[in-house]
Amino acid sequence: MRESFQRFFMMSEPEVLTLEAQAERGPEQEPERSQFSHLVRHFLARFFNHETASPEGDAKTRMVLIAVATGLPGFVVALYLWPVYHPFIDSLQEHGPILGPPYWLRVNHHFFFVVYSFVAMGIVTVFEWDMFFPDLLDLYVLTTLPIPARRLFLARIAAIAILMAGFLFDANVFAPLVLPAAIDPPNLLRFLAGHLLAVAGSGLFAAVLLLALQGMLLSVLGERVFRKFSLVLQGLSITALLMLLLLFPVISGTVPVLLQSGSAFARFFPPFWFLGVYQRLMEGPSALPIYTQLAQTGCLALLVVTGLAALAYPIAYLRRVRQLVIGPGTHSAPSWVARPLQALINAILVRRTVRRAVFHFISETLMRVQRYRIYLVLYGGVGLSVVIAAIFRLAVVHGQIRAEVSSDGIRAAVGIVAFWTIAGLRMAFVSPGNRQGSWVFHSVHGRPAPFQTAIDQLLAAKTWAFLWGLIISLGSYMALRVIAPPELCTVRATASQLLVTAGMSVLLTDIFFLNVKFVAFTGERTREQPNFAFTIIKYIAFVPAVAWLTLISEPWIETKTEHFIVAAIAIATAHLVLRRQHRAIIREHCNMPGLEDDEEEFPMKLGLRN
Repeated sequence: MRESFQRFFMMSEPEVLTLEAQAERGPEQEPERSQFSHLVRHFLARFFNHETASPEGDAKTRMVLIAVATGLPGFVVALYLWPVYHPFIDSLQEHGPILGPPYWLRVNHHFFFVVYSFVAMGIVTVFEWDMFFPDLLDLYVLTTLPIPARRLFLARIAAIAILMAGFLFDANVFAPLVLPAAIDPPNLLRFLAGHLLAVAGSGLFAAVLLLALQGMLLSVLGERVFRKFSLVLQGLSITALLMLLLLFPVISGTVPVLLQSGSAFARFFPPFWFLGVYQRLMEGPSALPIYTQLAQTGCLALLVVTGLAALAYPIAYLRRVRQLVIGPGTHSAPSWVARPLQALINAILVRRTVRRAVFHFISETLMRVQRYRIYLVLYGGVGLSVVIAAIFRLAVVHGQIRAEVSSDGIRAAVGIVAFWTIAGLRMAFVSPGNRQGSWVFHSVHGRPAPFQTAIDQLLAAKTWAFLWGLIISLGSYMALRVIAPPELCTVRATASQLLVTAGMSVLLTDIFFLNVKFVAFTGERTREQPNFAFTIIKYIAFVPAVAWLTLISEPWIETKTEHFIVAAIAIATAHLVLRRQHRAIIREHCNMPGLEDDEEEFPMKLGLRN
């Protein structure tokens, strides 16, 4: 018993044993597990070890980081609530006891934790979307083993339940540790019951709702039809969830009016349902009547979506397995619209043979690999949610929510769209893991490639990213003109916005691909683990800078024709400088001696090729 206790609380053995002592202990006995237990463990490992979650083979490390990071926002907000409920100004106490923040401000504090649980669990569900159902590996390996199909099905359901419970725990476990001390609730037991049940119900509702939606669509439409718009559905889900979190400061300002007036928006907005659970359990019979109604709606809605998921999932599961057995079918040839477009691109943008090969290699690869698709969905969803949060403002008029358009948000939207589009493409291009196509380029040109060949290969990726960044940015600009105020639709304003759109697409492509030294999708895994915190900080610092530069440059360009010319020259000059720097980096990379077949990157070359 003592030895087991020590093993539980220590990372290693309490003492180093001699070989004789180890021999006397005999072989360590592995715990006996049932077949069902092995299957559950296998499916849980697949959730964490598939190529999207861990392209560099660091699944355990990455999942621990994600689990901790998921719970940190609630924990940090709970810490920051302490000075709100415990002001440090002693002079306030001279006029009597401090009563704390107003009632509706306290309600908004509770509302944040409900919304955050809803958003976090929704994003986790969308990210693991494709792993909830069998894939080809399950079909070719597990179904050939003596395992009953019913046991496979139940083991996957158990693994999904454990995954959801684990992330629900991670997202909400830290905040209750400090919230009681931070806000000093009048009744601790009621507060903990309300908080835990509300955030658990909110997160569970979001996860089960998305699972039920996926199951119903698969059941009704089938795998082949569902795959055609699955990416769009994932992107819209990510956008809606992140937009809810980004717009929380605006939504929280409308909470008193919406709840006191009994607005239809409050009755049909799921986070409000679980806010009703929170307040009803915390305040007891003295709570507002609207809280009781919202809590009843939330409980009923959770039961309904759980029932729908339970009914739809088995049907979707069977249809998915059947589609895997039949196969995806043949791919259609390029349409009559795509053929002349490809010819135009070949004649103008990728005239060299090498560039043309890499350009179309990217086009054929990007949408066929799950990891690349989910990267595009995540980056696209983040970008769209940021754009919507920047453009729209919510106001309550006579108990009704009205959206107002911000002209500054429309000006900044072009830069934000270009940034997230090119950032997402760059992330997909440099992602390791799928290197099957790299043998073509290595066999034809060797490794490293000659300078001109390397430039042609890398410029093809930059051209692809720039082209789609420009197309999506221009498309967003044209869509935003529908809601733009008149001052943004003048000739000068249009010219300045088009110049900024093109300039941002060019310069952001140059910046993001400045240090990329290999053909898209053929990069090797890095030996050192990426620093997630540093990566997030870079995005947090860079996105506001891009939005701010777009916001201040457009009005300045509009004022005079000379400003337009100066801006165009500045963009061209910056592009030429970055292009020259990129060529110098590639030349230095190509001049390095290549590695032999049996030679490792480190320590023979000191890792300098990276």
